[in-house]
Amino acid sequence: MFPITDPTWIFFIVLGVILFAPMIMGKLHIPSLVGLIAAGVCIGPHGFHVLDYDESFKLFGKVGIYYIMFLASLEMNVQDVRKVKSQTALLGLLSFAFPFGIGLLFNLGWGFSLTAAVLMAAMYASHTLISYPIVLRYGLSRQQSVSIATGGTIIADVLTLLVLAVIGGTFKQEVSGWYWAWLILKVFLIGGGIIFFFPRMGHWFFKRHDDGVVQYIFVLALVFLGASLMELVEIEGILGAFLVGIVLNRLIPPSSPLMSHIEFIGNSIFIPYFLIGVGMIINVRAFLDWQHTLPLAAIMVAVACSGKWLATLVTQKTYHMTVADRNLMFGLTTSRAAATLAVVLVGYGIILPDGNRLLSDVVLNATMLLILATCIISSFVTERTARSIAMDTRHAAESNATATKEQILIALSNPDNVAPLVNAALTLRSQRKSTLLSAIYIVLENDSELRQEGSKILEAATKITAAANVNLTTYNRWAVNVASGIYHTMMETSASDLLIGMHQKARIGETFYGKITNDLLTAVQQQIILYRQILPLNTVRRIHLLVPRRAEFEQGFEHWANRVAQFNEQLGCRMEIYGNTKTLEALKQHWQKKQASVRVEEWVEYNAWHDLSTIVHRTRQDHLMIFIMARHDTLSYHKYMERMPDQMERYFSTRNLMIVFPNQYTGSLTSTSARSGVPVKVR
Repeated sequence: MFPITDPTWIFFIVLGVILFAPMIMGKLHIPSLVGLIAAGVCIGPHGFHVLDYDESFKLFGKVGIYYIMFLASLEMNVQDVRKVKSQTALLGLLSFAFPFGIGLLFNLGWGFSLTAAVLMAAMYASHTLISYPIVLRYGLSRQQSVSIATGGTIIADVLTLLVLAVIGGTFKQEVSGWYWAWLILKVFLIGGGIIFFFPRMGHWFFKRHDDGVVQYIFVLALVFLGASLMELVEIEGILGAFLVGIVLNRLIPPSSPLMSHIEFIGNSIFIPYFLIGVGMIINVRAFLDWQHTLPLAAIMVAVACSGKWLATLVTQKTYHMTVADRNLMFGLTTSRAAATLAVVLVGYGIILPDGNRLLSDVVLNATMLLILATCIISSFVTERTARSIAMDTRHAAESNATATKEQILIALSNPDNVAPLVNAALTLRSQRKSTLLSAIYIVLENDSELRQEGSKILEAATKITAAANVNLTTYNRWAVNVASGIYHTMMETSASDLLIGMHQKARIGETFYGKITNDLLTAVQQQIILYRQILPLNTVRRIHLLVPRRAEFEQGFEHWANRVAQFNEQLGCRMEIYGNTKTLEALKQHWQKKQASVRVEEWVEYNAWHDLSTIVHRTRQDHLMIFIMARHDTLSYHKYMERMPDQMERYFSTRNLMIVFPNQYTGSLTSTSARSGVPVKVR
């Protein structure tokens, strides 16, 4: 009966393990990752032998480990990593040096040859982000300590893989000095090719294809192409998968539906499959070898964990980080899997001239126990620390959200504008404050066909937000006129922002904004954002932000500044800001105070708003223009703003365009004009 070989039953059993193991572990307050590995031990060849460790587990195992490395680099905030690059470099170097040095001394003292001792020391120095899904579950992927640990992982693993390549190369026939030079050259060429070509391929593809399934397959293909190219030069594919995540980071915003698809499929199938496979290769009978395997495994675990602990401790003390940050870094960098397996299997496969293996069966079994023990330690430490940090963060966020509740209302009318507007709202949405999203469709006549059309548009918007795991509240509303319906919905829902599409001229003589937008600018005092998309948002390479004089004195200054910072953080592109010196300084100070992750490349003193032709030459088709405007009779309003619509139409008709009218709402009473139904502010 056992082992089961029917593919249908194999997949059913694996799905059952993925389904029930986290449930059972949750009841026992044990990390689900431990449950998946333990389940793999039980059903594997060294347990009850329900399943064989066949090619499917090898395939999905590779997919899973590549997925973990890809997700880790994809989730990183590159701007934040740049800020902590010194911490990242220190942790990466120390997390390799300490375990390697301590392990080398121990291995030589244990009686291993120099070659075997170096190879085993490399096993202690490597680590795999096994517990990274825990960080994702608690929403801490952009925590500073997580970014440091993720960046440090690739440094430690690259050094480990280089040691592996050197040791493996010494046993090849006809190895000369040119072999090492050629190896290093190949690694640099492949890595440089991934960094140069892959983002350009992604940019070209995303501009032409907006189907979520097609985009996901394209991204997955790039991950495996990058991994395969690295394997061609005799380096483990995890480095290629990590590099692909870095170069695609900007093209896949964290709030996008594509990111949700990537996380969902990885966390539900590929990563659990990999963890079960890790458990299946662990030989539990090694626990019974008290004379050789267990003592060696115990020392290996002690050396490996102490080395990583010292690395995180020195990093924490050097940069005055918190104990929670140290524990989170230690939890993430303690577990071993991919690189460790690669090292031990290479060493096990090398046959010495005397007929013995470079790394014996005892070392192989001890390494399996090392993997199991470090994965368990990593999971427990990461789970406990992440839960503590998340609870503290959540309490702070809840108190902040109570004081400043935010909601973006999206006004929809044109089916072609649904995806651009909803994606823009998802990008503007602040995840820290859990900004609510709602959408409205105005029906001017009590017509069932028009109402049905509105339902279809709102349903399409809901599907987009649902794909990004964001709830969207919809309103299919009848009103006397569009402005009145939107205004009353804004007041009833206490929305802080209104997002609408740019007016498209249908007749000669129409104004740039159009009648509906002009009515809304008169009636709605909350922030209004007009958006026009030419190219998909994730293909935007640069943002040009134009800020008027005295904008810092407006009531809505901080609000739009936070929205722009969030927008830039999500897109991850560079930004150029134009404005008066005092205004630019105020904006800079506000972002520094809020510790906003903005990527400003240049602050440009600019006062020639009457003629924007000089800015046009600094823009490209894949750039986004953001204009901060002002309503009449407000502090930052200037006469030159009357000419702005003509200049926008003349110079930026082929650019993505966003126009922001800051919040002027003071909570004053309103009344409604009996003739037009449009609210008029009571003075």
